[in-house]
Amino acid sequence: MSQALHPMLNTAIKAARTAGAIINRASLDVDLLQVTAKSTNDFVTEVDQAAEQAIIETLLTAYPGHAILAEESGRTHGARHSDFLWIIDPLDGTTNFIHGFPAYCVSIALSFRGKVEQAVVYDPTRNDLFMASKGRGAFLNDKRLRVSKRNRLGDALIGTGFPFRKGDNLQRYMKMFETVAPHCAGLRRPGSAALDLCYVAAGWYDGFFETGLNPWDIAAGSLLITEAGGLIGNFTGEADFLHQREVVAGAPKIYGQLVQLLTPFTRVIKEDEAEAAPAAATAADAPPAERKMVRLRKKPAETGLGDEEAD
Repeated sequence: MSQALHPMLNTAIKAARTAGAIINRASLDVDLLQVTAKSTNDFVTEVDQAAEQAIIETLLTAYPGHAILAEESGRTHGARHSDFLWIIDPLDGTTNFIHGFPAYCVSIALSFRGKVEQAVVYDPTRNDLFMASKGRGAFLNDKRLRVSKRNRLGDALIGTGFPFRKGDNLQRYMKMFETVAPHCAGLRRPGSAALDLCYVAAGWYDGFFETGLNPWDIAAGSLLITEAGGLIGNFTGEADFLHQREVVAGAPKIYGQLVQLLTPFTRVIKEDEAEAAPAAATAADAPPAERKMVRLRKKPAETGLGDEEAD
């Protein structure tokens, strides 16, 4: 990268590397980790929490007036109403990490008035640093990234993510899978959406789609893709994907073909949540800690992100 890095990007890189060091140390003794289930198949470890704490400390030391949205602690840190919002996933791919499967990462994005302007995704197992500043390109370490040049979906390798939490609609996903799979060269599911988006930016995947994701899973990756010349949106091709809990991304021609296939499946998460409303009413009787988890996971609107955060 020939030009000097933006100071806020530099701070994000420092935070990501600090978290990565914590994760790498812990990976040597995974069996000793304390693991808590937030819900069925949704795990958090003491490493997620230690990494998140280190990231927040690094960011707020440099920028005490900024807001924070983090996977484990929500918006409890930082200046709540700042135009600058750091969106953090301290360990994306926790289930992989717990099992010693080396596909996980640290994801940090900075949005300003709802637009993502800085992004870092760090893969500590490979020491790969993906980074982007708005208008200045996307990079892997010192190499400029470009999305793939493939035009035909039939030649394309596509990344995805399977539903895995209790209440996820697996049948609907299987219909999506059956729709996309015959049209492409292969489907892959390593288990870290933040890394998957980086692989699209790097041209290793030609496209990607998933439902049920949160802003911290996709904010950093979304900027990497657009800065690498790719497109990202919801299943109908609109730019408010951070709110829709559905995302499709890819090289421009592949993206267009995926949108055509996936448009019939748009808003399925919203419909599922509407169907699950009676269950949500029951959750109101749950203990406070459980209610808090429901609130954080089920209301993307509470993130404070605008309707137009992604280009």
